[in-house]
Amino acid sequence: MEYEDLYRLAQRPKYDCLLFDLDDTLYPLSSGLAGECGKNIKEYMVEKLGIAKDKIVELSNLLYRNYGTTMAGLRAVGYDFDYDEYHSYVHGRLPYENLKPDPQLRSLLQTLPLRKIIFTNADKVHAAKALSKLGLEDCFEGIICFETLNPTHKNTVSDDEDDIEFLGSAAATTDAPSSPKIFDIIGHFAQTNPVATLPKTPIVCKPQESAIERALKIAKINPQRTLFFDDSVRNIEAGKRVGLHTVLVGTSQRPKGADYALESIHNIKQALPELWETDMKSQVRYPGQVAVETSVTA
Repeated sequence: MEYEDLYRLAQRPKYDCLLFDLDDTLYPLSSGLAGECGKNIKEYMVEKLGIAKDKIVELSNLLYRNYGTTMAGLRAVGYDFDYDEYHSYVHGRLPYENLKPDPQLRSLLQTLPLRKIIFTNADKVHAAKALSKLGLEDCFEGIICFETLNPTHKNTVSDDEDDIEFLGSAAATTDAPSSPKIFDIIGHFAQTNPVATLPKTPIVCKPQESAIERALKIAKINPQRTLFFDDSVRNIEAGKRVGLHTVLVGTSQRPKGADYALESIHNIKQALPELWETDMKSQVRYPGQVAVETSVTA
């Protein structure tokens, strides 16, 4: 029996789950959505938050660099706003018509006999719309998105025990009292030796290691048996620190923290043919629409 167990272990595939970022990972940067999203964020900062135009570029760069997303940074330094309104403004006017059905990627995903999950900082509406435009809406077991990691309805009751668990256990509250005082992050970094500590954000998102760990817990994922695909070097490095195997998408240059680097997600089979070499079923399909903002189970 002992030898049989060792044999089974030796035959076991190295990976049993693939965790995919969405934007600029499952479709190329050349789609133009990222650029338009950036413009919309800056416009929101001026129109909705009343930030001076001449500070927008420097401020948004500092917030993104220090907090992972501009949104997380805005909340950290003291701006209070409705999350749904922000996402609607930033994503609602994106040129989704630039995203076309991708039958090649669809075929690759559907023939992969492994769990496949989306992990994005974006909101559920954007994620569902982008996947639908790409023709990939039924290729994934589920989506871990902004609402998954930042639930706003703490008292939501669900018939699904797993759903109840993650809806009621936010890592950070989103209903903290707003402060009228805005932390001057531009002035902070203008100092030769800043003495103040940067304020923390209530938003949970990549590249925070706690966000990645939370996503793994929600989806019941073993990081040591999971490949994480993302276009952000920071996200890849954070994923590596929590034990994930990592694939940087969008370049063939492999940086520190990445186990693999793909110029395009379409190169996945050439770079990782072993993902298809398994004794498991040769094809896995997920019927119907992809589950959004629900806990994913095996």
